[in-house]
Amino acid sequence: MMNPRYKILFEPVKIGPVTAKNRFYQVPHAMGSGNDMPNTRAAQRGIKAEGGWSVVNTGYCSIHPSSDDRPLPFARLWSDKDIDSHVPMVDAVHEHDALAGIEFFHGGAYTANRHTRMPPISPSGIQEKVSELVDMHLTAPKVMDKRDIKNLIQWHLDATERAIQAGFDIIYCYAGMGFLPYHFLHPTFNNRSDEYGGSLENRSRLMRELITEMRAVAGDKAAIAVRLSTDELLSFKSESSESEAHEFFELNGELPDLWDIKLSKWSKECPSSRFSEPGHMEPYNGFVKQLTSKPVVGVGWFTSPDNMVSQINRGILDFVGSARASIADPFLPNKILEGNEDDIRECIGCNICASCYNQGIPVRCTQNPSMGEEWRRGWHPERIKSKSSDNSILVIGGGPAGLEATLSLARRGYSVAIADSEKELGGRINKESMLPGMSSYKRVTDYRVSQINQLDNVDIYLGNTLNPDDVLELGFDHVVTATGSSWQPSIMDEKTAPVAITKTNSIFTPDDILKGCELKSPVLIFDFDYYYMGGLMAEYIKDLGHEVTIITPFEKVSPWSFNSNEVTEIKLRLLEKDIKVITEHRIIEIEESSVKINHQVSNKQKDIARGSLVLVGNRKQNDSLYNSLNSNQEALKESGIKSLQNIGDSNAPGAVVHAVYAGHLYANTFDQEDDNSSDEFKLEYPVIESF
Repeated sequence: MMNPRYKILFEPVKIGPVTAKNRFYQVPHAMGSGNDMPNTRAAQRGIKAEGGWSVVNTGYCSIHPSSDDRPLPFARLWSDKDIDSHVPMVDAVHEHDALAGIEFFHGGAYTANRHTRMPPISPSGIQEKVSELVDMHLTAPKVMDKRDIKNLIQWHLDATERAIQAGFDIIYCYAGMGFLPYHFLHPTFNNRSDEYGGSLENRSRLMRELITEMRAVAGDKAAIAVRLSTDELLSFKSESSESEAHEFFELNGELPDLWDIKLSKWSKECPSSRFSEPGHMEPYNGFVKQLTSKPVVGVGWFTSPDNMVSQINRGILDFVGSARASIADPFLPNKILEGNEDDIRECIGCNICASCYNQGIPVRCTQNPSMGEEWRRGWHPERIKSKSSDNSILVIGGGPAGLEATLSLARRGYSVAIADSEKELGGRINKESMLPGMSSYKRVTDYRVSQINQLDNVDIYLGNTLNPDDVLELGFDHVVTATGSSWQPSIMDEKTAPVAITKTNSIFTPDDILKGCELKSPVLIFDFDYYYMGGLMAEYIKDLGHEVTIITPFEKVSPWSFNSNEVTEIKLRLLEKDIKVITEHRIIEIEESSVKINHQVSNKQKDIARGSLVLVGNRKQNDSLYNSLNSNQEALKESGIKSLQNIGDSNAPGAVVHAVYAGHLYANTFDQEDDNSSDEFKLEYPVIESF
């Protein structure tokens, strides 16, 4: 039964000619499928509608070949031939009485048009120079003339007609980030002297024309929404209002059917939990409802229904906007409606989802291993196939892989025992969640342990270190080891391969640090791990009061974290904490009180004084138990063990997302007769037209 204080979240809200059944609104966000994977996209979005979201939007959808964002997987509505690829998603959303929205996108100077080879266009020919290779391109944008502006409007109108044919209920005009309509609003990128430049009233003329004409085409068939970045406009002075953002809404606030408020940089709007708190967007969207009668939606990493209710009751938002929370738990609205909010699979803010888009693949999720697998594997976040036998399973290891395997196996109906050598379940999460900004990662453990504790077919054995003889004698039908991995004392050779070194009483790994080893300043960290651990070690040790220098062979600390929108924030955090950073160097010699480092390009060498040395970069599987059992197939057969598998970090050390997925994959496939079944999934194939 629903908690009455959450009743407001389930009130219907009118959006122009359509009505949303509640206030849960999945805002437009990329899912890494685009037009190339229409079935994957439909299943990804449809599962959210099934879970109770009243509005489910596409990701960004290009409206014309002059807005070609390859190699990233954008959606497309360039011609009538593109309509059919969107219909499966619309149908999947409508099946559950939700509204389907589409976000039109023209990137302007941002898009390189690598495939279409058309010149980029912009209000004044100004190109934003970026530092990341993926966003760089060598073609300067063309200055738009009046014909180009007229064409841009027509492209939006043509796309509006196509979106209506596809069945969409909400159609977006996108004036956010560095994209074309936003650049018309921005005085840095719009230096025009005609009626589309100069004053804010003139700079917003294009927006007024787009909204007005799109509404005329849509009529009563679809609502017109506008997605707008406000942070920079809030910083621009206005002669008639508090800021240009305020002036913009005073001029245009009543034009569309809905406002969707965002920031000018995705990395700021979608920061990881290390660098943000729920509601972090309020300074940028909290003023809008005072200046318009139209409904307002915004995000803010909302995972708690109490935070959601607060946004509504305080007049900040009309809709609770979500991207990441809807990925982590597509059934979040229904769980609140049914009074099961304690069963919500809360987003941990790791931004693995964002990293997938940046890498051009369908979105995955640390908390929700079924995300992206709905169509190709047939996985569902709340349902799983029933057991195929009365066999029992022993899971050895209570980290992310072991916990997910245990929970999913038990939900299938199997009798499961999970054993761990520690006094509490959680594995690596218990230590890593102690590091600065990492407390939300504990949700990976908390959710699974809470769910397991509600099941009566799981036995938990803590403080149990099992040896091979123990396993053989316990009488289980199937055994899976999920015994994790350990950081190794290693440096890098000239081929960038890990080289093991001998540990001393002044050389440590992250495992030692997290166990509370005694350190001596100055502490050097050699970090050749792409992801978060090196920077976290630097922060943690600095907070302990030590002088810290971090050395990395890469151009940046934690370079992979660009994908998760963290790399700049990590750099800033290290600067704020006065942690010295030495890039593009590797350690080539280790002395008792110093190390010799070598520049990756020049090969120049220098000595750096040290007290303690922390080595971050190489993890090794804790697979001795598995190897011992697997080497004695006759003993396994005699003991009645039908299968033995090794999963998670003890099989292939990776991020937490990989461990959780491995556990879920095992639970779904361990009992399939075909040994290769775990590698099988459906693929999407293009339609081949004759020449």
